[in-house]
Amino acid sequence: MILAAFVACMVIFVFPLFLLGTVTPSLVKYSVSNLDDNGKTVGTLGAFNTIGSIIGTFVPTFVTIPAVGTSITFLIFAGILLALSIVYFVMEKAGKKKVIAAVLIFAFCCGTGYSDSFAFWENNLTYEGESVYNYLQVYENDERVALSTNVLFGVQSVYMKQDELTGMYYDYAMAAPLMLKDKPTDQMDVLILGMGTGTYATQCKKYFGNMNIEGVEIDEKITDLSRKYFSLSEDIPVTTYDGRAFLNASQKTYDVIMVDAYQDITIPFQMSSKEFFELVKSHLKDDGVMVVNMNMRGMKEGNINQYLSDTIGSVFDTAVTVDVAGSSNRELFASDDPDIVKNLTKHTGELTNVNLKNMMQEVTSNLTEYQKGNYILTDDQAPVELLGMQVIDELIKDEVQYYKDIYKEQGIKGLIESL
Repeated sequence: MILAAFVACMVIFVFPLFLLGTVTPSLVKYSVSNLDDNGKTVGTLGAFNTIGSIIGTFVPTFVTIPAVGTSITFLIFAGILLALSIVYFVMEKAGKKKVIAAVLIFAFCCGTGYSDSFAFWENNLTYEGESVYNYLQVYENDERVALSTNVLFGVQSVYMKQDELTGMYYDYAMAAPLMLKDKPTDQMDVLILGMGTGTYATQCKKYFGNMNIEGVEIDEKITDLSRKYFSLSEDIPVTTYDGRAFLNASQKTYDVIMVDAYQDITIPFQMSSKEFFELVKSHLKDDGVMVVNMNMRGMKEGNINQYLSDTIGSVFDTAVTVDVAGSSNRELFASDDPDIVKNLTKHTGELTNVNLKNMMQEVTSNLTEYQKGNYILTDDQAPVELLGMQVIDELIKDEVQYYKDIYKEQGIKGLIESL
């Protein structure tokens, strides 16, 4: 994965960056008429170069991409560069053919190089768009509404239209409130870091009744979608902020804190370190419970889940895990209360909803006490990107090996049929 990323960047970026690197030296060559003005000319060009870099960094990120998307942003900046070139050639009364050719190419790109849909194979998306942080898809059927972010397939958030469980890791995570000692649900304070469209909050409200729930979501557009398409209750406040920064600014404590900010291999390093989990612990009430959704399972020693689990284990006295059936997700529950499993067993027996009770019995029967190790992530060293890529590499090798085995056994015909 690392090698592939390096090669892709070299192929895509080296040539255009090389050309861009020739702009300033070329301008200096053609702008300097005498050595007395050399310093002034170079300094002026350098200043404009810096201003252009600032504009090129901030305007696409915070203005054009959120407003009109990536494709039109490319066309806007290409048009600006073309306009500057046209001004030069008109002033010099030269390059007429070049100007005409460039305008025709740009017009062709405007007509064919823009698409308002990345998912061209989808015909029935409810919503498709971009935010500062994500590419977003919303689609629905008679049973549910689902959100996908930055992926061709897969679901990050879901809203069940009927009184049903999601069939995803959210169901397992609902064990966290049941791990508390005897406490009415309407007195429980729950914080969700990585709110998404509010699946966990909605499910907790549906099955446990009134709970004091609040969320933190860094992507404001996802929060907007949660209100519009996912029926997130208006009485559940959502703060647009980074999860760790929110905790740093808050003095409130909670009974349950869910950390659901890990998306595929995108794990914020600042929300994976020992210092972060110590911060989470400081915002838990006595015997409160933290639940963390980990969505990659590595097989090698020292994989990403080991690092995260050992880091959490170094902060909390008790840590138990359960693997989500039919998924790569794993839920980790951590607390300083040694009786969280006993509490879960007791409260599961008191449930009246059959579906939830069966789900919690499955969670209880598959919980495993985590044996702490020495793989610790810190603010100083948290190589979560590399650890995530290692898991992806394992998956790719397994997939490739599958087709290699088919080729050995059945030849090229069998390989083509399998594909």
